Amino acid sequence: MRNELEALNLLFKMMNKLLLTSDAASKEVFQMLQDEIVVRLRSVGKKDNAQMVSQTQNHDAEDSLLKWGEHHGVKSKLRIAFYQGAGRGMVASESIGVGDTALEIPESLIISEELLCQSEVFLALKDFNNITSETMLLLWSMRERHNLSSKFKTYFEALPENFNTGLSFGIDALAALEGTLLFDEIMQAKQHLRQQYEDLFPLLCTNFPEIFRKDVCTWDNFMWACELWYSNSMMVVLSSGKLSTCLVPVAGLLNHSVSPHILNYGRVDEATKSLKFPLSRPCDAGEQCFLSYGKHPGSHLVTFYGFLPRGDNPYDVIPLDLDTSADEEDGAAQSMSTSQTTHMVRGTWLSRSGGFPMYGLPQPLLSHLRAALGCGLDESTTEADIKENDRVLLETLLSIFNPMLEDLPETDESDRESASWDVKLALDYKDLQRMIISSIVTSCTSALENAPRWKLKVLH
Repeated sequence: MRNELEALNLLFKMMNKLLLTSDAASKEVFQMLQDEIVVRLRSVGKKDNAQMVSQTQNHDAEDSLLKWGEHHGVKSKLRIAFYQGAGRGMVASESIGVGDTALEIPESLIISEELLCQSEVFLALKDFNNITSETMLLLWSMRERHNLSSKFKTYFEALPENFNTGLSFGIDALAALEGTLLFDEIMQAKQHLRQQYEDLFPLLCTNFPEIFRKDVCTWDNFMWACELWYSNSMMVVLSSGKLSTCLVPVAGLLNHSVSPHILNYGRVDEATKSLKFPLSRPCDAGEQCFLSYGKHPGSHLVTFYGFLPRGDNPYDVIPLDLDTSADEEDGAAQSMSTSQTTHMVRGTWLSRSGGFPMYGLPQPLLSHLRAALGCGLDESTTEADIKENDRVLLETLLSIFNPMLEDLPETDESDRESASWDVKLALDYKDLQRMIISSIVTSCTSALENAPRWKLKVLH
């Protein structure tokens, strides 16, 4: 989806250049081509908005944020709306075309390392235990949130009390994830943040009591700041040329999609000293405008953002670590470049070659297993050997993925209905993992059943 958007945008820009330099007869042709490109861009991601149900909700804080932004130079063709299951989002207040700027944020409103350097937090901590600028920004945010005279007071007031990311998962949600890689990812992240907090406090409160008050520097406030930066930060090239992790007020209200309207952003315009968000596909008035958070799998989005994207996410994968080391008495070099190889396995329904003979199974993984199992092909390999090798290959895959499927029982829907937000999200992720693994098992089984003269062995 993203590749299609990128390719169509490149063609759109080419047509723009040709329209500026061509004669009248050629312009007519190029305009027709550009119009067709726009039609195709409109068709990409049509389902996103249809699946979002708008809700009526008080958003005084968000309206105040927009007014505050406009007062400080923000230019926007978007307004705020609330969506069931997605929270806040931004909607086009007018029809916006390809290449047009939906949102423009002055660099002076971007919370970055350059802003940090002007603060007393930086002056106090710049020589403290090799502390990083990212950690200082996190501490600045935790403190600035409670600063009534802050320039960013309106911004902080518009932020949610709880971000509801995977980092906030309770015991029941973590129990629902047990057996998945996401469980390990969240537990490791929680342990890392707890250790980071204990390294900072109460030491900072003791050394800098006027800057770091004990009532502000609590674990809950620290976690709030962590989730703020994980879920709202953007990588931005500032006018100085430095790439920095930043908070961009107002822009943080945009929701993510695997087929977004806004693909390319992140560099401050040197002429206007502002960060612009141009559209890669059209957005009609009243339609939700989506931003790309990046090429992330569901596990990352759950842990650090607190949601799973709607529709098929091509970056949803199951990492499969394969140990290909072999005992070689003569010490000869292995045929593999490494003894530990990780393959990212996607749902087979995403494959363009979903039929016979391999039913959408990932070719890099198949090639790797063939080599590991000694099922490689050469000029002397007979047709019978090829079929036998493929049978061994597919049964090996089943021996890997069948146990994984058994460890992920189907969710009892009655449990989901009364569950808390974190348990529901955990169950949604578990269902996604089961769907990916099930597709691989189904593809292997179909390939074995439909290949001539193969007999499917029952694997326990």
